[in-house]
Amino acid sequence: MAILSFLISLAGATMLLLFAVRMVRTGIERSFGAQFQRWLTESQSLAGSGATGVMLALILQSSAAVALLASGFAAAGYLAFPAGLAVVLGGDLGSALIIQVLSFRLDWLVPLLLTIGGWLFIKTEGRKWRQAGRILMGVAFILISLQLLRETMEPIKDSAFLPAISGYLARDFITAFIVGAALAFVMHSSVAAILMCVTLVHIGALPFAAGLSLVLGANLGSAGIPVYLTRGMSAQGRRIPLANLALRGTWALAALLGINLGFEPARLMIVSPEQSLIYAHIAFNASLLLVGLVLCRPLARPFTAMMTDAAQNAPAQHDEVSVLDPDVVDKPQMAIASLKRELLRMMGLVERMYLPIQSIYEDGDSARMRAIKLQDNAVNAALLAIRRYVAGLPMEKYSREEAKIVRSLMEYAIRLEAAGDLVSGQFLSSAAEKRDEGVNLSKDGWAELTRMFEAVSANFKLASNVLISDDLESARLLVMEKTEMKQMERRSRKRHLQRLSEGRADSFESSDVHLESLRALRDMNGHISAVAYPILYRNGQLLETRLIQNMEDDKDD
Repeated sequence: MAILSFLISLAGATMLLLFAVRMVRTGIERSFGAQFQRWLTESQSLAGSGATGVMLALILQSSAAVALLASGFAAAGYLAFPAGLAVVLGGDLGSALIIQVLSFRLDWLVPLLLTIGGWLFIKTEGRKWRQAGRILMGVAFILISLQLLRETMEPIKDSAFLPAISGYLARDFITAFIVGAALAFVMHSSVAAILMCVTLVHIGALPFAAGLSLVLGANLGSAGIPVYLTRGMSAQGRRIPLANLALRGTWALAALLGINLGFEPARLMIVSPEQSLIYAHIAFNASLLLVGLVLCRPLARPFTAMMTDAAQNAPAQHDEVSVLDPDVVDKPQMAIASLKRELLRMMGLVERMYLPIQSIYEDGDSARMRAIKLQDNAVNAALLAIRRYVAGLPMEKYSREEAKIVRSLMEYAIRLEAAGDLVSGQFLSSAAEKRDEGVNLSKDGWAELTRMFEAVSANFKLASNVLISDDLESARLLVMEKTEMKQMERRSRKRHLQRLSEGRADSFESSDVHLESLRALRDMNGHISAVAYPILYRNGQLLETRLIQNMEDDKDD
């Protein structure tokens, strides 16, 4: 019974740690959104890319998340292999630094973090404030999980079997290395796995030598996580995590053999065992970053030759094949699922049209403008296919609720087609006007538009999740994002008028382009956010009107 209780407590503490790390990362991702793309791609040097990776890992508390971001942007053509690999290596160092911060005994902060975080998340409506509350509560849960882990391991550190296991791991460093790699990969979090090792060393349940081998193995295992998660990407996206795995694996094995065969690992204990373990982890990742920055460019050629993209020379398909299934029209749930898949494809087409717009504003590339207009034909064809599909549904076999869902999906298809028209129309018209008339947006005005471009890009992802999951919280968040977008548009318009009143020539010359782009971005976001409203309405989360209902009564009073 004691063993069962120990295993349950250990599993509970571990799951809480994993949940807390994810909670912090989710809050930060929702706060910063698509700004990550600008941070990842704006650096002009490998050292700058490495520093960007360190910063992102400190923010996201996950080197795997940084690697996934880099791989995604590389697959989309926004990030070159050397810069992407430098970002990932920097992310590994940032993740190591996070462990140092979280290893401090900050239990006294837990009540304060829970109080402030809970109040912000429950009582405030602003998106930034709610996500700040989520982050603070996540940090509090991390500290609680580490405290639970220490309390769970404390009673068994003097047991009969633990010294035998820890002693074996200290003697057989290869086994400890493999166990550490498996632990990090299974937990899908190097931060959680290494914090667990540090905690075990701290309470004396594990000797320093065994902990060091486990940590080196965890470095290898954490490099395997993005390799597994990017297995469905194109070769261009998979090269970066594979190169990172090769570098980290080689460096970890070299460190493991060098330390255990060259001298006694205990000689690395310059301070307390747990702190020395953290220092060794940071030193490992810092040295790997320095070596990796030198190898980033030379490794590009062999990995590109080894992993060629089979679709690179094939003609682009642009997802032009409909996924609507005519054989399931008399099965309501399957027909609705088929409609959602087609809408997801349609959303991908619109997103593909939208993503290059920001850079087209800068370079005015006519070829890309023509390509976007051609892609709009595919969006129009998708809407026509959906209309015909819905028209052919035997609605007498559908319940009232199912019929409402079909109508809402049809209405959303119309909104997506309007979004496509907005990209091929207003956005391209403004970009062409900017290019043809030599208009230069003011520095402040372009910064405001950039933030709105990034917000719309992030909301594409959120809208896709809402479409597939019907998740109420995500739907609420998407509508809150829409409100935030309206406020951003209103603030930017006000600042623009303020700049005009100050007589700034750059704002006067770019006024038409700036104001038209603001309206287009607001409308674009409104179109893609429309997917949330049927979900909110079904769950009683939507008011019928924002008008005051009892004005006459108020006058009488």
